[in-house]
Amino acid sequence: MFPLPVIARKRDGRQLSPEGIAAFVRGATDGCWADYQLSAMLMAIFLNGMTAEEVAAYTDAMMNSGVVADLSAVPGIKVDKHSTGGVGDKVSLPLAAIVTACGVPVPMISGRGLGHSGGTLDKLESIPGFNVNLSLADYAKQVGEVGCALIGQTQDLAPADKKLYALRDVTATVECIPLICGSIMSKKLAEGIDGLVLDVKFGRGAFMKDIDQARELAMTMVEIGRAMGKGVTALLTGMDQPLGRAVGNGVEVAESIACLRREGPADLMEVTFALGEEMLLLAKIAPDAASARQMLEAAVNDGSALAKFGEIVAAQGGDAKLIEDPAGVLPQAQQQVPLLAARSGIVQDVDALEVALAALKLGAGRARAEDAVDPAVGITDLVKVGETVEQGQPLAVIHANGDEAWAAAEVQLRDSIKIGDTAMATPALIAERIG
Repeated sequence: MFPLPVIARKRDGRQLSPEGIAAFVRGATDGCWADYQLSAMLMAIFLNGMTAEEVAAYTDAMMNSGVVADLSAVPGIKVDKHSTGGVGDKVSLPLAAIVTACGVPVPMISGRGLGHSGGTLDKLESIPGFNVNLSLADYAKQVGEVGCALIGQTQDLAPADKKLYALRDVTATVECIPLICGSIMSKKLAEGIDGLVLDVKFGRGAFMKDIDQARELAMTMVEIGRAMGKGVTALLTGMDQPLGRAVGNGVEVAESIACLRREGPADLMEVTFALGEEMLLLAKIAPDAASARQMLEAAVNDGSALAKFGEIVAAQGGDAKLIEDPAGVLPQAQQQVPLLAARSGIVQDVDALEVALAALKLGAGRARAEDAVDPAVGITDLVKVGETVEQGQPLAVIHANGDEAWAAAEVQLRDSIKIGDTAMATPALIAERIG
């Protein structure tokens, strides 16, 4: 189909046929549509939206723009989890190990951090030797043998998304729910999964700032999954303060190990177990949420989840001594300096976005896709809302490589933490379930 009539139809607010949508995605894949034509279509979609049928067709075309992984030889219902991104969100690491230890195959293809939001691949690559660049054949083999693989997107997987996302980034069309959903769901469904659990975050540290936006995004993705014959559920989780007490890459891996040792922060464990319950329910190995929770807790308590994480690390070339001695394996920053409280009182606020910006100043993230990330730097031992502190008590520990970075982060981090005389309500962690 020629680009012009397809673009004009969406420009005029009319519904596109599956053939028109397929032509658009094919044009992005093989280059037969010029960048200006693709950009015009993206803007038309941004301004006029898409129906549920259009979004399903768009996701299907994006998924089939490349190879769809074949995991049919792996027994059991394959279930993955996707987060829309937040601050201190290292849930994928302990969650994958715990759920796999319960007997569910977990194929997980993740992304890198950009802006204030951290990326699972960056965290994994802070483990010496860990290879996230497995081929789809090796990925399928590892899921069959180990039960889980944690890799990055391959060149063959939903290639149209890479092209269209780059154009969305420079044409002010990123904040479009149909396009966001198509991007996320096409890549996830191309993994070869049977079910998907979504962690859709809202709040200051999230992409979606208010819960109504998060709900719309979650409902759209759940509908796409159902339309394509997959089991999908979503949890809306709060991201006003960081999740857990560590923000960075290596430091978040260390906190993930703590979770698997039954030493993780309460909020991080709550979200991890809640998502794990949904994964076990989709995999049909637990009859109800209470039974699923018991299975998850048992996998942590008996050490099988920790052992499974070590097995995953070893299978992908990493140093499995990590599970016994994280500090001896993970990169360590030159400076580890506590941020001391200027006064006594109650922690009233820990602004997730400001904490993330402090970590960025240390080098823990990237402002541009090509920026390097320092795996050793970050923030640990961060206080939580509602805790009582004394003057001179550490509010956090800053892990830095260089005085200039430390000084910039110290100012930003101090501004992110508010201490007062009255107790504040703890922000809600899990606000809603959709599915």
